[in-house]
Amino acid sequence: MRHVRHGLLERLAVPAALLAAVAGAFAYVGAVDPNEPGHYPVCPLLRLTGVYCPGCGGLRSAHAVAHGDLMGALHDNAAAVVGYLGFAALWTVWVVHAVRGRPFRPDPRPAHLWTLGGLLLVFTVVRNLPFGGWLHP
Repeated sequence: MRHVRHGLLERLAVPAALLAAVAGAFAYVGAVDPNEPGHYPVCPLLRLTGVYCPGCGGLRSAHAVAHGDLMGALHDNAAAVVGYLGFAALWTVWVVHAVRGRPFRPDPRPAHLWTLGGLLLVFTVVRNLPFGGWLHP
């Protein structure tokens, strides 16, 4: 039994460390408000061109999530919220595989990656058009 438990702890070490790092990042962003100027650098693309990149508002979105404000998070950066949910789903599958002693090797097909890139491109374009103002951070 002790050997089985030791193997389980080894298999869960990396997912647990990643979760701790992500939780630490969310805790930091939750404590250090990105809505207050001077705490974080300004997006260089936004500063130079006035164009919102797909990540603009991501820190504010994470801050809102850390404070339980889902609607605020979606307003600040809806794509980031989808990313947080996607990370949570993949992490959960990884842990289930680790507990069962099965390797987890996500292998997205090129079509999936192209689709994801295309969706981010559409998100970026729409949020920068006049009718996409509701996607501005």
